[in-house]
Amino acid sequence: MCGLVGYAGFADCVPQGTEHTSLKEMTETLACRGPDASAVWAEDAAGLGHTRLATVDLVGGRQPMLLARDGRTVLAVAFTGEVYNHARLRGELTALGHRFTTRSDSEVVLHAIAAWGEQAPARLDGMFAYAAWEPDARRLTLARDRFGIKPLSYTRIRDAVVFGSEPKAVLAHPAVGTRLELDGLRELLLSAQPMIKTPGRSAFAGLNEVAAGTVVTVTPQGARTHRYWSLTPVEHCDDLPTTIARVRQLLQEAVTGQLAADVPVSVLLSGGLDSSAIAALARPAAGTLHTLSVDVGSRASSEDAMGRDPDGPYAEMMVGHLGSAHRRVRLAAGTLADPAHRARVGRLRDGLTLGDFDTSLLQLYRAVREDFPVTLAGDGADELFGGYRWFTPRAATAESFPWDSVLGRADLTRLLDPALAAALDLPAHRAELHRTACTEIEHLPGTTPAEAALRRDSYLNLTRFLPCLLDRADRLSMGVGLEVRVPFLDHRLVEYVFNAPWGFKTFDGREKSLLRAAVTDLLPEPVLARRKSPYPMVRDPAYRTALAGQVERLLADAGPATDLLDTTAVRSLLLEATGADRFPREGLELVLDLDQWLRTHRPTLHL
Repeated sequence: MCGLVGYAGFADCVPQGTEHTSLKEMTETLACRGPDASAVWAEDAAGLGHTRLATVDLVGGRQPMLLARDGRTVLAVAFTGEVYNHARLRGELTALGHRFTTRSDSEVVLHAIAAWGEQAPARLDGMFAYAAWEPDARRLTLARDRFGIKPLSYTRIRDAVVFGSEPKAVLAHPAVGTRLELDGLRELLLSAQPMIKTPGRSAFAGLNEVAAGTVVTVTPQGARTHRYWSLTPVEHCDDLPTTIARVRQLLQEAVTGQLAADVPVSVLLSGGLDSSAIAALARPAAGTLHTLSVDVGSRASSEDAMGRDPDGPYAEMMVGHLGSAHRRVRLAAGTLADPAHRARVGRLRDGLTLGDFDTSLLQLYRAVREDFPVTLAGDGADELFGGYRWFTPRAATAESFPWDSVLGRADLTRLLDPALAAALDLPAHRAELHRTACTEIEHLPGTTPAEAALRRDSYLNLTRFLPCLLDRADRLSMGVGLEVRVPFLDHRLVEYVFNAPWGFKTFDGREKSLLRAAVTDLLPEPVLARRKSPYPMVRDPAYRTALAGQVERLLADAGPATDLLDTTAVRSLLLEATGADRFPREGLELVLDLDQWLRTHRPTLHL
């Protein structure tokens, strides 16, 4: 997997003599992303840093990687992620005259950029981000995979660009300031509740993200952005049986391809349809199939917006069915409420957390990493196949993000200072984000209004909701040096399923009909029939008590967040938390997370 940092531009982008030191400091912020190796390269007005988690060609894939001609560097690249078709691309590039000295996908990316320039990302199958510097042209190219699975941030400083896998790496450059403005606070709040990620934006003023499926090219003449991939409508000509068979084929190819590694690989197994499908498809190629699940002692509750039943029995059923070597990771409520764990998650995410939803996932990833540098997960299946309860005709026709009907009910702005809440005007901002997102969606001629609405629902989930979950998975997994691969986001599978008629996706009267039909011969009937059950959240009263106590101490100590909060409203929330009927976890967690974020980043406020 790995992390990358760098700068490019003119020599006066920072005071003379500090460039190399800055590069090392930036690289060190990403040490957890690459525990196996670290290196920097600098020449004239550019520098690259890289930390490596070795999964393919453990010896030969070291970076930054250089291409030289006549003893002079003509291309320098820092790459993160995995390219699953690197063997085929190596053959194509060899035929074009390129010569390779390693088996790594990193060297394939180096030569792909040399051969195809800005068109290289469109030829890469996988999850990736890279920075490429061409000294002769003084050209910097930043690129990101189709779904933004791997992160990449950048900022302009006068005539230079500073970039890195995570905001913290960019902010470590001495010429980059940490500034919070109203738009940044909007992004910070909405990306956590109700989970809306705006492509290209971050919480920090002046700090951008390379958007998914996008190439950013910077030269002395200026910057240019090129979108090389997007979800576009294509006529679906296959009948239902053919579609089911094609989904099975594409998913099998994705799972098999993503098992390839020179290190041990595992599969996260909850006992739900998505993870069970991946595990079953992985078994023939995996040799000994290793699976892991998590138990946080949750129970079904009216507090849970989506409802759930315990994973344990279903996971154990799948273990028996597949014969996998399984480990069940048990987490205690007390550890999930530990402020140190929350602070760790906040630092990793550079943003607000999702409470125990995040702290438990970090601990699960840490347990996985004890034995496996790589694991496969089911992220993206619900967004692609229509697994959430908000995939309904009514929600799809609403003039708001579909998940607002389930996740957007808690009005957390009531906890903010009234003047600040008015200035933010989050309802109007959300409405504008929705309008903007809807303008991106295309429909084929003759598409019915109902089909168009559901296709729009799918697009919004894949481009605005899923990125929040991918960002979460990347930051927390890389926080322990674990690579999480996501077969459901193979772009060929996504393109095919996205364009299938919605009636195919619900042909048996249930959610995710296509996926269920595609793997029906592989799974036990109870797993196939199981209703959607989201990732578990703790229901232990001790967790509620711990959160309330931490908020009380924050108010008593007048933490930095109190300047942005309506402390009277927060005290009312504490009274609400003492009741037996409802646990206002989102509000308590917002208060704690906002305070932690301000303590960590210490931004200058311009609100």
